[in-house]
Amino acid sequence: MAQIFDPLPADCSDPILCCYVNATSKIQIARITNIANWYFERVVFPGQRLMFEAMPQALLEIHTGMMASAILSDTIPCYRLQLQEEEESEPVSEAISTGLGFSKVAHETRAAVSAVAE
Repeated sequence: MAQIFDPLPADCSDPILCCYVNATSKIQIARITNIANWYFERVVFPGQRLMFEAMPQALLEIHTGMMASAILSDTIPCYRLQLQEEEESEPVSEAISTGLGFSKVAHETRAAVSAVAE
């Protein structure tokens, strides 16, 4: 994921992909200030998902907006917001034929429909 604005410092060799969700009804400011030569700040609207790259030691500060001010409401280590990469999955047609990716009920329904069709 390329961050055109506020790119990570050049000496960052192991960036992590992070995700923060504003689960409140208020506008928030997400900010990282503890990394030298890097400043990250974004507005996060209620219900919005913010995906970003950061260094594992970065701390995401969450400032909650009030009338004409913002209060530091949380500080979250970015490694706790890290997204796990999915392993390569099998082709969709193979997943459908083996029933993978379906709930038990959906798989049983598909099997019942196949039995009736035969």
